[in-house]
Amino acid sequence: MGHKWAVPTLSILSVITLLAAASFGAANISFSDVINVVLHNTFGTAMFGMTEVSGIAERIVMELRFPRILLAFIAGAGLSVAGSVLQTVTRNPLADPYLFGISSGASFGAVLVITLFSGSGLFAESSSGLFASSSGGSGSGLFELLGWISLPLGAFLGAGVSVLMVLTLCGRNMSSQIERMLLSGVAISFMFGALTSLLLYFSSPQAAASVLFWSLGSFAKASWEGLLFPAVVVCAATGIILLFKRQIMAMRAGDETAHTLGINVSRLRLQMLLLCSLITAILVANCGGIGFVGLMIPHTVRMLFPGRFPLITTALVGGLFMVWIDVLARTMLSSQELPVGIITAVIGSIFFLFILGSRR
Repeated sequence: MGHKWAVPTLSILSVITLLAAASFGAANISFSDVINVVLHNTFGTAMFGMTEVSGIAERIVMELRFPRILLAFIAGAGLSVAGSVLQTVTRNPLADPYLFGISSGASFGAVLVITLFSGSGLFAESSSGLFASSSGGSGSGLFELLGWISLPLGAFLGAGVSVLMVLTLCGRNMSSQIERMLLSGVAISFMFGALTSLLLYFSSPQAAASVLFWSLGSFAKASWEGLLFPAVVVCAATGIILLFKRQIMAMRAGDETAHTLGINVSRLRLQMLLLCSLITAILVANCGGIGFVGLMIPHTVRMLFPGRFPLITTALVGGLFMVWIDVLARTMLSSQELPVGIITAVIGSIFFLFILGSRR
């Protein structure tokens, strides 16, 4: 009965959270003003008995805060779904895109694209966090298209290489190499992290400065145009995972049991790993490396609903968590903004130690 009402309750809470989070920031905008802005942009009228808000407040809410809040929700949902799937198909409760090396591989691929193209004069950083053309004329659209494709593609290739390296190190008998898989992911994560630092060291000061804050995780460059791609990828990938939900749940009982049910375990595991790599790569390309979300949220949901695989519930909880983490990053210091990845790393490391202690 508890899980039956979980999705409707979390959906309502998500709508309230999206509105409430837009009232936090450097500019003082009340919750009622946020509702007025939404009503005015949706229906062309303000709430009954209240005056319309100023144009400056409307621009802050609609052009700055809402895209950022929605990107945070999408990122939290996507990373939580990826972590839940990784923990299930590898049967390792400590697996997540960050510890598995996927996030570091995606970051390396994205930083490689940034450092290569930022100094070539073809691409310059845009407000969406991707690239736009620095040249005018009829070729600008082509350069902009290449910029939008190159960063997610580089991140996906880096994440894919990371997954293939982990699978190669584990060998064929993956069912008996669960601990080795996690250790391989951690080692590869450190390796790609070192390569990323090396790229930044030899890149130009402008490229290094622009990448540093982004690599720690941030939603500051969110825009309405940049929301479409990650939203479509996360929703489509989640839909595909839901289609294979029964097969994924069967893998919890072990590879042999899943084989007896007619499931091609190796192929399904590889497909899910690549799908999680795609989700992680798109999110890394848009908001940088954010760790431990895929570890904490699936564990928390499983503790609340044991024996289930509530993917939609996990996505909603992850989205809510990331929205409030972003609010904390924006409001903790009055003079500057903290990177989101730092806050999630602090909370996640404590959570990781708690899990290790409980398993012992």
